[in-house]
Amino acid sequence: MSLLGRVLLVTGGSRGIGAAVCRLAAADGYRVVVNFAAEESAAARVVDDIVAAGGEAFAIKSDIGSEPDVLAMFAAIDQRYGRLDALVNNAGVVDRKSRLEDMSVDRLTRMMRINVIGSILCAREAVKRMSTRNGGRGGAIVNLSSIAAILGSAEEYVDYAASKGAIDSFTVGLAREVAEEGIRVNAVRPGITDTEIHASGGQSDRAGRLAPLIPMKRPGTADEIARAVLFLLSDAASYATGSILDVTGGR
Repeated sequence: MSLLGRVLLVTGGSRGIGAAVCRLAAADGYRVVVNFAAEESAAARVVDDIVAAGGEAFAIKSDIGSEPDVLAMFAAIDQRYGRLDALVNNAGVVDRKSRLEDMSVDRLTRMMRINVIGSILCAREAVKRMSTRNGGRGGAIVNLSSIAAILGSAEEYVDYAASKGAIDSFTVGLAREVAEEGIRVNAVRPGITDTEIHASGGQSDRAGRLAPLIPMKRPGTADEIARAVLFLLSDAASYATGSILDVTGGR
């Protein structure tokens, strides 16, 4: 089935894995909605790259951890396209390396609000629009988890790992809930990936520093993770739902 005309929302689409997903999806024929929370110029560059390559995209600012922002974002998509066919829940945050006893409730609240509640809110709005039960055409959701959900990230950020564990559970549960309604829900669980997220947590050298622990002896790239996301969105994965695909270099 041709992808031409299908509309894809990518949260956190201005940088890293999200930006790579946006560019690859546009090359495949999706009309791409590039969500960003703060980095407007970075989101604009992603849109410009897509348009220059002959694709269609627009950027929209929204804090996915805010229900009013999420509702406004989906209303804007409704107004512009009148449809939604796919969602990539990529937006997320990490924080400074810390042991649990030094973590504040503000840190924990922010982590769960964005990484967990934000993804659930976006999925909720996507299901309202895509489910055949609600008059939709069906669609696909891919959630970005992390191998931290399995490894636990002890001595670094167990709160981040816990948030991604929640994403794993949510992926399986929602997949079963909407399986008869034309919606597939899967997740990609990246390992160490060379993106800007490490710098946002104060460890800009983390990907290179941990490379010796990876069986392939190198971090992944944003494009390598994005290709896995695009596979799960595609009709090539038409019988996959509730699946969590590890893309970790063997770790």
